[in-house]
Amino acid sequence: MEFGFGVPNRGPLATPENLSVLAQKGRELGFEILTVSDHVVVPQNIASRYPYSETGEFPGGAGQYLEQLTSLAFLAGQATDLRLLTSVMVLPHRAPVLTAKMLATIDVLSGGRLIVGCGVGWMREEFEALGAPPFSERGAVSDEYIRVFKELWTSDSPSFDGKYARFSDIEFLPKPIQKTPPIWVGGESPPALRRVARLGDAWFPIGNNPRHPVRDPEQFAEYVRRIHGYAEAAGRDPSEIDLAYSAGWYNDREARVIDGERQRFTGTPEQVAGDIKAFEEVGVRHLMLGFQADTLEGTLERMERFANDVLATGKRIVGRPGIVTLPGTRPFVKLRVNGPWDFRSW
Repeated sequence: MEFGFGVPNRGPLATPENLSVLAQKGRELGFEILTVSDHVVVPQNIASRYPYSETGEFPGGAGQYLEQLTSLAFLAGQATDLRLLTSVMVLPHRAPVLTAKMLATIDVLSGGRLIVGCGVGWMREEFEALGAPPFSERGAVSDEYIRVFKELWTSDSPSFDGKYARFSDIEFLPKPIQKTPPIWVGGESPPALRRVARLGDAWFPIGNNPRHPVRDPEQFAEYVRRIHGYAEAAGRDPSEIDLAYSAGWYNDREARVIDGERQRFTGTPEQVAGDIKAFEEVGVRHLMLGFQADTLEGTLERMERFANDVLATGKRIVGRPGIVTLPGTRPFVKLRVNGPWDFRSW
């Protein structure tokens, strides 16, 4: 299991100094992935329904937002061995050829560490402010843009003739260091699952979508079965599709209750560690967690508690040879490795 954490790109914590501190702390604590979210502008009046709250209200608010891709380019030089994940990039927000070049550039500058988490978006008002393609066509636009990226990244003489993008007789250089940076498709709806099966390298859901819940391992496994069925129907080997999960609501101090049951990844360190193991057993290999507090110090404390308390409940943590460190004087040995944390020995 690989673990990732998000850094703030909005509000008072979103400063170059804070981003640098968080990236360095993530490296020290043994995280493998750093994530940045995506909004370009946030309209003052939003009628669109936010998919990840019971009320449909967007909790992000307006105000300062650092642009996602330029933030990742900055962070590429701050943490030189963390993988960099767009979590997620709204595909229709940016012109596809330019976006493919920006992503390829980040991959080159980072030495091949980019992961392209992507989704179709949910806020009609932001689409309109950006002059993006029609909101009602965002699924088809997203599918086409992913195909554009792959064509530009892999072809020596790229060309494309689609509804939303057309080009030919061009060179596209430099290519990404990775042949194609991994495409992690977000979303939990049936169209999103079909998009994963046809075009994605991984499925990357957020587990607290009220309309399409993926709150527990059993639900997750059922969604994966559906993805595999779509993949087989598309003539694709289901084993090619990796599995990730986003639990931005993580809380190791207080259990949250939904429909009379404890929400996964909340509660005691022992309960959270059990949730990690349960999701790993149904195939999750990459887990993104939310540690942001109101202050930098509070955020760092939450990251340290996860490393020192939650992971310490495992009987053993096994990885490929790497650097073994002892965080402080806590009774916990952490492997900082070039591979995943392995909970299978629990």
